[in-house]
Amino acid sequence: MKLLVTGGAGFIGSNFIRYWLERYPNDQITNLDKLTYAGHLSSTKDFEKNINYKFVQGDICDSEVVNSLIKDTDIVVNFAAESHVDRSIVGPKDFLNTNVIGTQVLLDASLKHNIKRFHHISTDEVFGALNLESKDKFNENTVYNPRSPYSASKAASDHIVRAYFHTYGLPVTISNCANNYGPYQDPEKFFARSITNLIEGKEVFIYGDGKYVRDWLYVEDHCSAIDLIINKGKIGETYMVGGLTEDISNEEIAKLMVSYFKKDESYLKYGKDRLGHDRRYAVDWSKIKSELGWEPKHDFQSWLTKTIEWYKENEWWWKPLKDQAEELYKKTGQV
Repeated sequence: MKLLVTGGAGFIGSNFIRYWLERYPNDQITNLDKLTYAGHLSSTKDFEKNINYKFVQGDICDSEVVNSLIKDTDIVVNFAAESHVDRSIVGPKDFLNTNVIGTQVLLDASLKHNIKRFHHISTDEVFGALNLESKDKFNENTVYNPRSPYSASKAASDHIVRAYFHTYGLPVTISNCANNYGPYQDPEKFFARSITNLIEGKEVFIYGDGKYVRDWLYVEDHCSAIDLIINKGKIGETYMVGGLTEDISNEEIAKLMVSYFKKDESYLKYGKDRLGHDRRYAVDWSKIKSELGWEPKHDFQSWLTKTIEWYKENEWWWKPLKDQAEELYKKTGQV
């Protein structure tokens, strides 16, 4: 089998390629990545010399590049996206170009070359926000209600993917995932930024009152879900992928991190809130469990610890990225 993985130098994409090469060593993977702020060749260092792996630097909006790669592809797995909410607030245009136009270019090429499956990675953020006091969860039938330029662009890409299934019969599947955590996550993101700050003896920054709730999914669990969807999922279907059964706030996570480093709560720094900050996300992943037999294998507290340990042991990877990551927060006044 030949796969084209877009955005494979990013956090989830690089973990997916690593996962797939280990489990399907005879498959061939081409990684198409533009290498923006979130794409790092250092994330592919351990498999870059695999004979079944090839890297191509390019933009999914470039139809010539995309067609040249898809014509020799069985499966497209589309991770490529601008994905940081804070960056979408500062500059929405890049998000619309990559997440909407880029997806359309990939779909056109996939249709032209009769690929066997187009799997699109999306987010639970397309559904908007849940009430902090509620027990509601997002599911596959939840009405879309995006509230940031990022989530709006991802919502648009989901609709386009479905349109190519219904209009042209393109064999597509979609997964809407919870927030991921794990190794190789850019130090701009909450988990990686907080952990690397603590390693450097700095404070953990918390937006607003810190009561914001996210569903958290260990990245390898996400990869295993995508694997099942590609191999066993029903064409045209969407699957929610989450990691938790109980809510946990960003403040509680920050306290767990601080406790691991044997620091006190003076290392928690509360600051200016994000514009339009969604209060709560929660994911009902019962469909993928009942239909495909998937459930997360990695419990949150144990794998939070393992994630912290990975960053402690791999300063070579994140240290060169840290200063650039902090520039974003200087722009928005959240330092």
